[in-house]
Amino acid sequence: MAGMVLLPGVMCDAGLWQEMAEDLAAFGPLVYGDLSRDASLEEMATSVLSEAPARFTLVGFSMGGFVAREMIRQAPDRVERLILIATSSQQDSQQAQSFKASTAKSLSASHGAFRGLGHKAIALSLSEKHADNERLQSQIHQMSLRMGKEAYCRQLLMARNSDTHLLSQISCPTLVIAARQDRMRSVQESRTLHEHIPHARLEIIDDSGHMLPLEQPAALMQVMQRWLAATPV
Repeated sequence: MAGMVLLPGVMCDAGLWQEMAEDLAAFGPLVYGDLSRDASLEEMATSVLSEAPARFTLVGFSMGGFVAREMIRQAPDRVERLILIATSSQQDSQQAQSFKASTAKSLSASHGAFRGLGHKAIALSLSEKHADNERLQSQIHQMSLRMGKEAYCRQLLMARNSDTHLLSQISCPTLVIAARQDRMRSVQESRTLHEHIPHARLEIIDDSGHMLPLEQPAALMQVMQRWLAATPV
């Protein structure tokens, strides 16, 4: 059975999928892509491909969506199906790039133990309704502590160029999933993916911010299961 490769977002690890792992395992052995070690999308894609099955279903969340599409460019024949969650094909704005660079510079110069993502940053990754949910806050914070300062600096400084012009090259069945209350990635960014990837399907999940796999795991799993069942390989 072909496996499923799961790619997390910035400062996330396999814990991102913890609420869904049991259900996802029905679709083959799970491979959790490690995006903590490399400094570019290309290097991340190459590293994950080296640990992935010969053929697989690929799931990319947020930054992992950028890595997923680079994996398809490097090895198009190995990806059977693609699921893109709360992600984009747009380049970071100059303002976002400057903010990330200054954050990385401050972090690199800091001494003492890394304290992980702050409350404000974590709250922004959730819907306003769930921003102060202590369980969700803790899950996200613990992932950031496990990832560590060096990985955070690498991810902050990593170039993310637009690949909208390359989306038409994706030939595998593709599902694009957006979160209605996402304050980090707009629904329009998901619509752009949907419009440019041939024969892609778009689903929008309500009552969730950016961290869909943790905030609305049951609803996300239902959407994925329905599409996977209808899209055999």
